[in-house]
Amino acid sequence: MRLTVARLAQKLELTLGLVKPDVASKPEVVKAIREAIIKKNFYFANTRMLTLSQADAESFYGEHKGKFFFPELIAFMTSGPIFAHVLARDNAIKEWRALMGPTKPSQARKDAPQTLRAQFGTEDTFNAVHGSDSPMSAAREVGFYFPDFNVDEWFVKQEPAFAKGEVSFDEKTCIHVPK
Repeated sequence: MRLTVARLAQKLELTLGLVKPDVASKPEVVKAIREAIIKKNFYFANTRMLTLSQADAESFYGEHKGKFFFPELIAFMTSGPIFAHVLARDNAIKEWRALMGPTKPSQARKDAPQTLRAQFGTEDTFNAVHGSDSPMSAAREVGFYFPDFNVDEWFVKQEPAFAKGEVSFDEKTCIHVPK
C-alpha cells in the first residue's frame, strides 16, 4: 500500500482475514464467523473463495520455511477451500487480532473464550482463522490474495462511504457496498 494524499486522510484501516480449510467447509461456522466480524463493526471490502496451490501456500508462508511445522502447515492450507476477506474498520489489524484470539486454540479457550480461535479452532495449525500482524503484512497479504484490488482506488472512491457507515452488506457476495 503506497502512501498517498488520500491515504493520509483515511479513517479506516484494511487488513486480511482468512477463514482456513478446517472451518471453511462448514457453512454454519463460516456464517457464525462472518456474523461475529460484522458484530465487531468490520466491513467486508472484498471477499473471495479459493483453494491454494502448493506453490502459493509455500510463497505465502515462506517466512516459516525450514521450521518443523512448515510441511504440515502447507498440507493443511492446500487441503481445501479458504475464504479470504479484506476487512475494513478503524484499527482493523488490532481489532481483528483481538477477535481471532491467541494463536493456539487451547490458550484461546483459557484466556479469551469469546474469540474465534477459542470457539472454532482445534489445535495449533487448525486454528480457524488468520490475520495480518502489521500494516506492512496487511499490504503484502491483501496484495497476495487480491492482486486486482486497488487499495488506493478503494480509499479514494469507497472509504469515505465506509467511514460514514453508508454501506450495505450483500450476503451473496459477502461484500459491503456503498449505498
